[in-house]
Amino acid sequence: MNMTLNKKLGWLSAVLLVALTTVALPQQAAAQDQQDDPPSRVARLGYMEGSVSFQPAGESEWVQAVANRPMTTGDKLWADKDSRAELQLGSAVIRLAANTGFSFLNLDDRTVQIQLTSGALNIRVRRLDQNDVFEIDTPNLAFSVSQPGSYRLEASEDGTYSVVSIREGGGESTGNGQTYTLHAGQRGTFSGTDSLNAEVIDIGGPDQFDNWAYNRDRRYDNSRSAQYLSHDVVGYEDLDDKGDWRDDSNYGHVWFPNQVAAGWAPYHDGHWDWIAPWGYTWVDDASWGYAPFHYGRWVTVGGRWGWVAGPVAVRAVYAPALVVFIGGGGVGFGGNVGWFPLGPREVYVPSYHVSREYVNRVNISNTTVNNTQITNVYNTTIINKTTNITNVTYANRNVQGAVTAVPQRAFASAQPVGRAAVAVNAQQIAAASVNARVAVAPTRESVLGAKAATANHVTAPPAAVMNRQVIAKTTPPPPPVPFAKQQQALAAHPGQPLARSEVRSLRPANVTATQPMVRQAPPGKPATPNTGRPGNQPNQPGNQPGAARPDRPGSAPPANQPNAARPSQPANTPPANQPNTARPDRPGSAPPANQPNTARPSQPANTPPANQPNAARPSQPANAPPANRPSNQPAPNERPGATNPAQPNRPTPTQPSNRPEPNRPTEPPVRNNRPPSAQPNQPAPNNRPEPSRNQPAPRPQTPQPSAQPRTPPAETKPAPQRQQQKPQTPEEKKRQQEQQKPPGE
Repeated sequence: MNMTLNKKLGWLSAVLLVALTTVALPQQAAAQDQQDDPPSRVARLGYMEGSVSFQPAGESEWVQAVANRPMTTGDKLWADKDSRAELQLGSAVIRLAANTGFSFLNLDDRTVQIQLTSGALNIRVRRLDQNDVFEIDTPNLAFSVSQPGSYRLEASEDGTYSVVSIREGGGESTGNGQTYTLHAGQRGTFSGTDSLNAEVIDIGGPDQFDNWAYNRDRRYDNSRSAQYLSHDVVGYEDLDDKGDWRDDSNYGHVWFPNQVAAGWAPYHDGHWDWIAPWGYTWVDDASWGYAPFHYGRWVTVGGRWGWVAGPVAVRAVYAPALVVFIGGGGVGFGGNVGWFPLGPREVYVPSYHVSREYVNRVNISNTTVNNTQITNVYNTTIINKTTNITNVTYANRNVQGAVTAVPQRAFASAQPVGRAAVAVNAQQIAAASVNARVAVAPTRESVLGAKAATANHVTAPPAAVMNRQVIAKTTPPPPPVPFAKQQQALAAHPGQPLARSEVRSLRPANVTATQPMVRQAPPGKPATPNTGRPGNQPNQPGNQPGAARPDRPGSAPPANQPNAARPSQPANTPPANQPNTARPDRPGSAPPANQPNTARPSQPANTPPANQPNAARPSQPANAPPANRPSNQPAPNERPGATNPAQPNRPTPTQPSNRPEPNRPTEPPVRNNRPPSAQPNQPAPNNRPEPSRNQPAPRPQTPQPSAQPRTPPAETKPAPQRQQQKPQTPEEKKRQQEQQKPPGE
């Protein structure tokens, strides 16, 4: 009896184990697939001026940068002297000034982590969701953006100090256990590496770099194409002047390029790069050639090619190239590689490792397609591991000129397609197999890109800048694995990128997985910065002779650069030369550094603090401009006609300027501090000294008599000086008048 019962229990246990395994294995496989999913966004190298160099992730060679190249984690840029560059993310735009070293420590769906080793960045953050991380890491701090806005980050050439300027938004600087909060309208200078010293002042006026960035932003803000597609589609503002939108009864909004040659077809003028983890990626030559080749679908209407962007209300998902390959691998196509664009309602099948959810997102976000179509194609090509697609009729396959073909060597070495293309006829196209990927192994040239021949022949950042560590608050992923270590594994499955688990196995076990270029910041505690205007101490970063400017290495920093906190100065004593506490609601109001506004010699010690210039005076209206500025001239960064009411509730110098004032008004509207477009080349107001104010500052402790004493406001006199006088008798009045008569009368 017991033996029979034990046999039954054992049989039931075996059945239960098989059932659990049947359920668990697909779940584990699905979880692994989701871990292998690539990010749904990349950064587009959208614009360049001058000499800009590029280093692919994991590589040691610098090559000439190419516009429209997608950039991701580990990619680096160097903007040389008199050069600029712009990166577009959809949710943000990052602009590089001259002599700037830049890299993505991490870039995925939730994280943008930037490495700034030297130079200056101008960043416009358009969208920041609750769980998103947007962090800029410099040699001595990590700055975390807390809300959408306009930011400028600068790192000195020697790596000893960083400058953070916020025109809109807010954020937090962390370094060496200290945390400083900055608000809109503030500019903070953070010096030191062993200890982080901070000085915060009012932000100055825009310079040429700021105005250039602002004018570039206007293209995005005023784009006509924004109404036809999702705002996550990168590069749509470039479509405005290169084509026109029309409504079609079958496809909805369709964009038609109007500056293409006769016989032009999509995916014909450009080249193929190998970019992990997506694999072969299309890089188009046209200035507008980004959005239509990584989102949406192509269709012919009346013999003319048009682009259908996809649903407006769905967040767009980036794809390396929305095409179908034919031939490749020497089978049925004469050893050539061919492709044609996907049409509306056709399913894109990735050649890289992805989950079922990813295939759904990348297709639904880019075209109108139902789940049944996606499921059928997914099961056939991915679950069953069949790359050939035999049960789908593609609309563009038989369109004249739609198929482009090149030799395999040209395809794998990033050669220009327009020059390498070979003619194919309808019979060859009909006989060739249709594939989700091309079975051609990548080469070093396909990793370096179209400018591989320029390797080691372009300007690279100085060695000190290239090898400089930065401070990070968020832990970045491990460094990328060089292509040379992946090449053998990639050759085993030509055309298919390695899964993340395979890449991890290629890292040596005895090598740390952390980033060697990153030093993790310890947990920070809130700290109070020095506030006010910079003085002229020779030991401060802004006044060191020959100190490096972040945007002009080798030159002296601007005079309006804030000074680092002096360790010998007590924390509760405001510096004598910094009476004007920075105010986030009045950018640009700080006077130049060489114009101290200390207490006037004739002003008694009981007068209001010098950091309250708008206090009412008996002889001057509260809204009148300073005596040394014409009444019709607005203050720096102040709109003409704007009033400047008295503000008696301003904080004293001992109150941190990075905290809201007790009676501070609500935050200014978006773009309230944006530079005016009418002044494209106007330097910052606080870079121009005003001769009428350039006077040596007397010592407040020993005031000297003044030839023209200024009467202090009566309401500021202390009570002991306001003595009650008795009424004078007529005799006393007469005696006083006789004493005041001049001699000889």
